[in-house]
Amino acid sequence: MNFEKIESAYELVLENIQIIENHIKTNLYDALIEQNAFYLGDDSENQQVNLNNGKLHELRLTQEEWRRVFQFIFIKAAQTEQLQANHQLTPDTIGFIFLFLIEHLAEADKLDILEIGSGTGNLAATLLNNSQKQLDYLGIEVDDLLIDLSASTAEVMNLSARFLQEDAVRPQILRASDIIISDLPVGFYPNDEIAKRYQVASHKEHTYAHHLLMEQSLKYLKKGGFALFLAPNDLLTSSQSDLLKNWLKDYADIIAVLTLPESIFGKPAYAKSIFVLRKQADCKVETFLYPFSSLQDGAVLDDFIENFQKWKIDNMHL
Repeated sequence: MNFEKIESAYELVLENIQIIENHIKTNLYDALIEQNAFYLGDDSENQQVNLNNGKLHELRLTQEEWRRVFQFIFIKAAQTEQLQANHQLTPDTIGFIFLFLIEHLAEADKLDILEIGSGTGNLAATLLNNSQKQLDYLGIEVDDLLIDLSASTAEVMNLSARFLQEDAVRPQILRASDIIISDLPVGFYPNDEIAKRYQVASHKEHTYAHHLLMEQSLKYLKKGGFALFLAPNDLLTSSQSDLLKNWLKDYADIIAVLTLPESIFGKPAYAKSIFVLRKQADCKVETFLYPFSSLQDGAVLDDFIENFQKWKIDNMHL
């Protein structure tokens, strides 16, 4: 990866975004979508935008270099036009932990993978750019802005990814996947009429949206398939957790819980852990528990990998 090219590309993209923002009086995110369209071939009235895009093409960035450019753009955007908490980028290290888990849990070389709440598409790009497996990826996202961002950035990166704009809580006609992933949006789902169709539905208050999405996700998962959720630390102890656990016992086993450092989420209230579920496994396994003290310390990551591999050997019936 060439960091000089990444820096040059970032400056060119940022300059174009600022020109577009000022010209059409829009926000940075919409300007990025416009810039992506111009890069991909649409003609801009502004010659500087066209000139910069010509320079971008000459850089011949790799897919992963492009992903880093977009990351830096989103970090810049967050300084002035921050997305709501549920729409933030999934941190890179977490994306690579997801990748590690998928690579080591799923035996097949080709995998159908479904992401619930695909957001800006950064997690998808992390997996697609770096996986040793062939991934057939579909992302579902309800937000107009996010679906346009993820689809346009994926097209610039030339990723083999598909995106569907839908409310994932509502039923969809989808083929079953080998892997489900989600950085679950946290909060209450406002439509009680839809929520009451679910086993995790609360009869006392609005139901947690992340509980509904977990139940819905399992419907699209093959028997023996894995679901990887980034979910609140109190997933199994919250006020509605009994509803979730009663549903889970008939549909899936929690095979791993990875606790993440609160510091990476900005506020303790936003802290999440990685929960790995396996749907209707024929054999029970001992749950793998690992508390990450840091995601920056290589020794901690090495220790995690060593302990996970030992756990896997002891649970070869995976």
